[in-house]
Amino acid sequence: MPTFVKKTLAVATAMAMFTSAIAPAMAAAPAVQGPESVQDWYNAGQQFVRDAKHLRPNLRRAKNIMLFVGDGMGVSTVTAARILDGQQRGNPGEEGRLSFEHFPYTAYSKTYSWDQQTSDSAPTMTAMMTGYKAREGMLAVDHLTPRSECDPAVIAAHALPTLLEQAAAAGKATGVVTTARLTHATPAATYAHTAVRDWETDANKPTGCGVKDIAQQLIEASPEVKASLRVAMGGGRTYFMPKTLLDPEYAKKGLRSDGRDLTAEWVSSRGANAKFVWNRAGFDAATPDNTAYLLGLFENSHMQYEADRPVDKAGEPSLTEMTEKAIRMLGKGENGYFLHVEGGRIDHAHHAGNAKRALIDAIEMAKAVQKAYEMTDPRDTLIIVTADHSHTFTIAGYPHRGNDIVGLVSSVPDVDGAPTGLDKDKLGLPYTTLGYANGPGWRDAIVSGAKRPDLSVIDTTALGYLQESAVPLASETHAGEDVGIYATGPMAHLVHGSMEQNWIYHVMRTAFDFDDTHERRY
Repeated sequence: MPTFVKKTLAVATAMAMFTSAIAPAMAAAPAVQGPESVQDWYNAGQQFVRDAKHLRPNLRRAKNIMLFVGDGMGVSTVTAARILDGQQRGNPGEEGRLSFEHFPYTAYSKTYSWDQQTSDSAPTMTAMMTGYKAREGMLAVDHLTPRSECDPAVIAAHALPTLLEQAAAAGKATGVVTTARLTHATPAATYAHTAVRDWETDANKPTGCGVKDIAQQLIEASPEVKASLRVAMGGGRTYFMPKTLLDPEYAKKGLRSDGRDLTAEWVSSRGANAKFVWNRAGFDAATPDNTAYLLGLFENSHMQYEADRPVDKAGEPSLTEMTEKAIRMLGKGENGYFLHVEGGRIDHAHHAGNAKRALIDAIEMAKAVQKAYEMTDPRDTLIIVTADHSHTFTIAGYPHRGNDIVGLVSSVPDVDGAPTGLDKDKLGLPYTTLGYANGPGWRDAIVSGAKRPDLSVIDTTALGYLQESAVPLASETHAGEDVGIYATGPMAHLVHGSMEQNWIYHVMRTAFDFDDTHERRY
């Protein structure tokens, strides 16, 4: 049994025992049904209740906090990823749980922003990092900030201190890890203050705009943040490089118009033990012993999807490997740390209508959470796993248990146990279990002359298959329903019920036992 299951609090024991008990039967069971006996289900339920009675809140002050955000990882994504993960292991899939689903405290997060019913990643991450609801497209500034504000004095007046900045002020080490661009909305909300999330590099800003771009804000952080930010890894190299410089991996020039090479400035401004790395070789060579400050930018834009990462020519570390490296580097200090980890490409695959890539990235994020749990002590480390928002991703039909989650719907076997074949719509055509309410997967029946494509002759399990959508859009949209929060460690019991998304910040702040002196503006 994995170490994280053994280490987690008592509520996890019931499912772990249940899984262990049925594992031998599961391997031999036909995929169309579950392997459990009636008594297995009953015993597992009784064990769950017995173990839950022993739950005791951890009231200690957190030395370390890790906030994992699966970008776009709504409840349907967690469910489908759980099933796919199980099926990849040769099981029916539905009975499993991802690593963070073993955590003892859970809640729902209400993801609306100050001005959006269905939000984007900027105000949602701002809420989690500052404790305030914010406006669409804005990072770590309050809702009174004028749109497209270019006056740095106005931005400073409306800036909201982030938990990362407060942790730095308290003398803790900090780190940011993502598979998206390091300047993208979710990671940027930990360290940047701007009215426009798209100002990732200076070339994106209006001429004469005095507000620093996001990449510049990372490099030119306050002295406290500059001293504390030991690890920053993700994609987005060209946003830090001048237009005169070629990317080391691709025949593409940087994007910066100001002539600055911010990767070089990271090294020069942080001392002899600072490193910038861009490939697998550099990543592997950087260790806690020889590196005090690590900037890793492994793609010119976003990092590869996990499904595609193994064939990247320069080599990219996985989210799990980056998480492990970050914990080893941050853990050197005595005062503890704050680490943000984002599974950023779950969101991008959903926008593309590509469920399989999204689910594989969600599974990888669960592996990163597992690694983080194994490496830390739940007595002093609070781990929170959540999402910034959901997507219009659905799991539907009446597929039998163990039906390929990325396949066509095949109905429940008949009374004799024989499969009844593919389910059909009113047009007599099969359909997939997974789909989207909108997005690029819509098939134009008027142009093609078809009712719907006959999916029986299409491999819907292929990595690049785009699930059908009901409304034609170039990019699938976010969804507005609540997302899950999963927590373990000091003060994790404060995560409960239905929560406003900005309350996550207040849970973390309380776990760190920060007082009002850490609330000053930056």
